[in-house]
Amino acid sequence: MFKFIITGACGKMGKVIQSVVSERDDCEIIAGVDKYNDGLRPFPVYESISEVKEKADAVIDFSNPSLLDDLLNYCTETKTAVVIGTTGYDECRKKQIKDASTKCPVFFTYNMSLGINLLANLAKKATQILGSDFDIEIVEAHHNQKIDAPSGTALMLADAINEELEMPAKYEYDRHVKREKRTKNEIGMHSIRGGNIVGEHEIIFAGRDEIIKLSHSARSKEVFAVGAVNAAVFMADKDCGMYDMAELIK
Repeated sequence: MFKFIITGACGKMGKVIQSVVSERDDCEIIAGVDKYNDGLRPFPVYESISEVKEKADAVIDFSNPSLLDDLLNYCTETKTAVVIGTTGYDECRKKQIKDASTKCPVFFTYNMSLGINLLANLAKKATQILGSDFDIEIVEAHHNQKIDAPSGTALMLADAINEELEMPAKYEYDRHVKREKRTKNEIGMHSIRGGNIVGEHEIIFAGRDEIIKLSHSARSKEVFAVGAVNAAVFMADKDCGMYDMAELIK
């Protein structure tokens, strides 16, 4: 039986993860971490991860970027695997995560959905074929409570595309301040925030007289929770190092 700790246990994703785990017979949640304990979880919930007494096979993190220090300190000190589902990290924080992977197993991806990771692979293939003959734009849409923009997933898709370009493109986030034509050496990034949109991502390849679109639509948060739980099971016996969805779906 795999034993997990959830950070952000009383938040929206924490509750969905609890539901996903409850439907499996190979794993269980033994503790949660949340500053705002709703008192409704069937496991102990601590205000800080440093207070957790239970020993787990992995930590599933859907909390807040500001809590990264405590999370990584706990996991490196206890040698516990961690699945990081929180987004919104800058380059400094990403390096911090990578450095921690030398002391504990770390699963880090911008999106836990199998479909999104397939989309990234399809985008890479399209870029190989279309090359620099097509302009590339990425449009993402999320609910009105999402703080970071563009989404981490949009950046992941752009990075995947950039790996296949002969000359890496710059990311253009805001054209309204410019009065000039689009350059060839850029990937446009556009963010929409509204309602309760779970997650929409579209990659547009615009060429001469033809347009190719690749898209993914998440209809519920459960797709991310299922991916995170699968990742936690996958990470339970792994050695120190960085892991992502590519290893999981091999």
